[in-house]
Amino acid sequence: MIKLTRLNGKEFSLNALYIETVESFPDTTITLTNGHKYVALESREEVASQIAQFYKGIHILSNPHLRGEEHEE
Repeated sequence: MIKLTRLNGKEFSLNALYIETVESFPDTTITLTNGHKYVALESREEVASQIAQFYKGIHILSNPHLRGEEHEE
């Protein structure tokens, strides 16, 4: 889960595994794989950083096949 802030200042958590897109309109809009949209105060870069940290924390990025590498050295 990543922690974000709504435009009204309330914090919420979002499961990063279901994030499909993160866009700036200029507000940061996060679209999930089910089509639900959330708007957050954090910048697109901050959200991307949190997603990367989440993936590292659950070891998704530790699998060389998911990183696009053919062979593990």
